[in-house]
Amino acid sequence: MKLSIIIALILLPFFSDAQSCNCSENFKFLVGKIKNNYVGYKDKIKPSNQERFNVFTDSLQKVADSSNINECKDVYLKWLSFFNDRHLGISSFKAVNASNDYIRTYFSKGEVVSWNAHSFDNYLQNNKEKLDKIEGYWSNFPSYQIGIVKDSTSNNEFVGFILKADSIYWMPKQVKFRIKKVNGNYQVIYYKPLDHSKNSSSVRVKDSILDFDGFGKYYKGKGFKDNPEATAENQDLSPSFKVLDKETNLLVIPYGIIKYKKSVDSILESNKKLLEKSEHLIIDLRNNSGGQNGTFENILPYLYTNPIYTEGDAVLATADNIRDGYDVDMTGFPEKTKKMMTEEVKKFKAHVGELYSYPADTLKFDHILKNPQRISILIDKGSASATEIFLLKAEQSKKVILFGENSAGAIDYLDVIIGKMPCEHYSVRYPAVRSNRVNTRPLDNVGISPNVFIPDGVTDWIKFVRNYKKNH
Repeated sequence: MKLSIIIALILLPFFSDAQSCNCSENFKFLVGKIKNNYVGYKDKIKPSNQERFNVFTDSLQKVADSSNINECKDVYLKWLSFFNDRHLGISSFKAVNASNDYIRTYFSKGEVVSWNAHSFDNYLQNNKEKLDKIEGYWSNFPSYQIGIVKDSTSNNEFVGFILKADSIYWMPKQVKFRIKKVNGNYQVIYYKPLDHSKNSSSVRVKDSILDFDGFGKYYKGKGFKDNPEATAENQDLSPSFKVLDKETNLLVIPYGIIKYKKSVDSILESNKKLLEKSEHLIIDLRNNSGGQNGTFENILPYLYTNPIYTEGDAVLATADNIRDGYDVDMTGFPEKTKKMMTEEVKKFKAHVGELYSYPADTLKFDHILKNPQRISILIDKGSASATEIFLLKAEQSKKVILFGENSAGAIDYLDVIIGKMPCEHYSVRYPAVRSNRVNTRPLDNVGISPNVFIPDGVTDWIKFVRNYKKNH
């Protein structure tokens, strides 16, 4: 939609105090909430799978009936997985008054291993010649350390467990994830974020980096100082600009949320003359999980070569969606956006219970800039949501070549609503906007394909792109 405020594909793994935390009742609430408010429900549940869906729902209702508070979220997530929509999820919110002891107790009942630092060190030392390449110490923050070891009860499974963490949400010996190895490839059985819920994911193992899709990276070694690549990345999500040579500039945008829009705009403005005299611009959008469409809008004049077409879409204007997603506090947004949202909310309230449609749109600029003459955009399976909306516009330009691998495929159903559940531990996330493009070019769980796929063996994607013109 044209007012679209796309909330990024981020997990909000926090914790809250709770009152009405009966799993059975909350599961019933979740089923009703999604049925009445999720814009993709009718696309996903059809006569062909209705019976299977009903059986699936009934079976999980029985599980929820006998589940305790620690097990609820896994049941909710399993049910939501039926829809196969990356914008659907469950969030947990941090308690205002919960003590550290209370949090420790809450998370103390999870799976644990017998390994400690001493026994793990001995295992690694005594099995040097036959260790799998993922076995050993890994870290993703200076104070956060895990061990990965082959599961003694299975020939092809590995368990990731805590060695050092905050000692509040996570304690030593607790299981963080499980991975299995099939024909030389690693697959995630489950991954537990801060709230200990079991989540599906994929994992990529490259050299000394373990990259969990949607959950971040781990680096081989006992700490960041042991891995230069970890230190270099430093978890910095701010946009950056770099001159690579006299004809090539690099713009990196790791995250598209609204707080970074000013930074992107500032970079473009301060480097305007340089951009307009340089032939080649590389835009790195790898692992950019989304944010707000406006973060990317001032890049469009540089890539523009012809009118840019955007499909229409429709908002499911239920009372819940209006209250929780649109008639909300707009602090931090530009005045223009606030005014537009106020006007749109009035329209939604006049069409409660309906799909409020927006027509297709064509964007035109008065001029085509001579430079950059070539724009190379790097994408991967972490490029999602609002980032993919930008890619749909960019791919129409004669200047643009997309490099990398298919994007995430989280773009058919957008505008994430966060609604409270009766149990204050949890809230449910779901999209309220359906793109008309679903009818002709569905992209969910498929993604946008690059023009040029970068081979798996290539580790330096920037170098690959810079050399591409020379070889083609």
